Amino acid sequence: MKKIVLLLLWCYSLSAQDLGRGINLGNMFEAPSETAWGNPFKEEYITKIAEQGFNHIRVPIRWDVAERTQLTAPYTVNPVFLARIKSVVDLAISKNLYVIINMHHHEEIFTNPAGAKPRFISQWSQIANYFKGYDQHLLFEVLNEPHDALTPDLWNVYFAEALAEIRKTNPTRKVLLGTALYGGLEGVKNINPPSDPNLILSVHYYSPFNFTHQGADWAGNKDKYLGTKWEDLQLERDQVIADFSYAIQWARSKNIPLHVGEFGAYEKADMASRARWTTFLARWIESQGLSWAYWEFSAGFGIYNPVSGTYNTELVNALLKNPLPAAKVLPTKQLFDLNGTAGWNLNLNSGASATMNAEGTGLKVAISSVTGTGWHIQLARSGFPLSYKRRYLVKFRAKADKAISFTGYMGRASSPYNAYSNYNSFTVGTTESEYTFLFTMNEPFDANARISFDLGNSTGVLQITTLKVEEIVDEIPLEARFEQKTPRVYPNPFNQFVHIEGEGPQEVRFVDLTGRIHQSSKMETGGVLETKGLMPGPYILQVSTGKSNEFETVSVYKQ
Repeated sequence: MKKIVLLLLWCYSLSAQDLGRGINLGNMFEAPSETAWGNPFKEEYITKIAEQGFNHIRVPIRWDVAERTQLTAPYTVNPVFLARIKSVVDLAISKNLYVIINMHHHEEIFTNPAGAKPRFISQWSQIANYFKGYDQHLLFEVLNEPHDALTPDLWNVYFAEALAEIRKTNPTRKVLLGTALYGGLEGVKNINPPSDPNLILSVHYYSPFNFTHQGADWAGNKDKYLGTKWEDLQLERDQVIADFSYAIQWARSKNIPLHVGEFGAYEKADMASRARWTTFLARWIESQGLSWAYWEFSAGFGIYNPVSGTYNTELVNALLKNPLPAAKVLPTKQLFDLNGTAGWNLNLNSGASATMNAEGTGLKVAISSVTGTGWHIQLARSGFPLSYKRRYLVKFRAKADKAISFTGYMGRASSPYNAYSNYNSFTVGTTESEYTFLFTMNEPFDANARISFDLGNSTGVLQITTLKVEEIVDEIPLEARFEQKTPRVYPNPFNQFVHIEGEGPQEVRFVDLTGRIHQSSKMETGGVLETKGLMPGPYILQVSTGKSNEFETVSVYKQ
């Protein structure tokens, strides 16, 4: 009964915010000036957004420049700029849109928090007072993506003080709380929210980063990951679900609504992949009872081209119209299965301390002293052969004595120790859960690649109960093969031997219902195949047709 009550409270809180589907007015007011980034706001955008069916807009705003705020005491916010933002808010509300206004690119608070704090608090005091007469259609977001010197602990203090200032004039307004460490999911565990019934937790999501930011010159590796696709594999979906798992649990436990304030894929990614990724994110986020705001309307990630005056229809449909399709399933081949601490090293640096022990077929790392730098405690294992343009899956189950965040990746085992995968952030809680990351090997063959977990940010006890590394060995989804011709196979069900009819050289594979290959054999022509090592159960039998990557399939059962 207690779980049912908590779930009802959670659903009620989410419906109360009414944010639903939103979009960011990015590269407009958070630029140093409204025209600096070549994407100035136009009033017609609000009408277009409302007509498309969005429920809200998020307006990123750079308040902390001399033209908009006096940078010395008394830190007066320019009334002309306040009126400019008011005009946007009023126009949006007139179209029945909810509006989030935030503090974006307050650069000094990230490098000199103590020096910038008086101005930051004063700015919010003035903004809150200016908009105090607005109803629930207006929401405040205190700061976008706190990072660097504004540490997670310091952010808890600054947010609470800013909120207290806002509450002097806006006692019940909805206020969004973002996370430190650049606003991502990994910052959730560090949040210590004030007791306030009108908070909304906001996170940003751009994973896998090598896909969403390929070709983005400000993100580094501008050309290296061009061509990276997102195919809507079940394996890719599983990674998204695992990424959000802790944040959703945390928000439910605190009865705080969860909002995805930014997600998007840059225009250099192929359009089909962008549409698949965006469709899945939008539909899945909604299925969890969360609201979202896509990044963004009319620039490099955007759904609208202001020059041609046309929409990117595939993206609009992905956000607002597409149903969630069935995921694609690809077969995998297991390369590694965890067996205690065999082959693993625990590397300690700069005074950090931890111990590693076997725990059955799993392992346990007790972290007693950290420096705040992840790689100062590094759990690593080398010896993985990775081939160019092959794709690999790493999945593990883990739990901890308290929430622990760390980074996991696969990369080179020697200098320069570069990563082949994304640097994937994980937050492991007290309930055992599965975590995954998927990557394409974009470097030449490496016979001795290394998997690493950088654990140097959090003390606690981490237990990894299982860990597997698998190679994705085929590009044809299993469900597509079900429509192909059926080979003649008998008997079916079978025991140890199965007869397969056919001519010419053939490859024969037994694939389980999750897509994993359990036996692969070459046959010069049709004949009898022994399956001595195959466990009883259902399989998909695949027989090559002689054409590259094409198989005929039939469902079989071994007794």
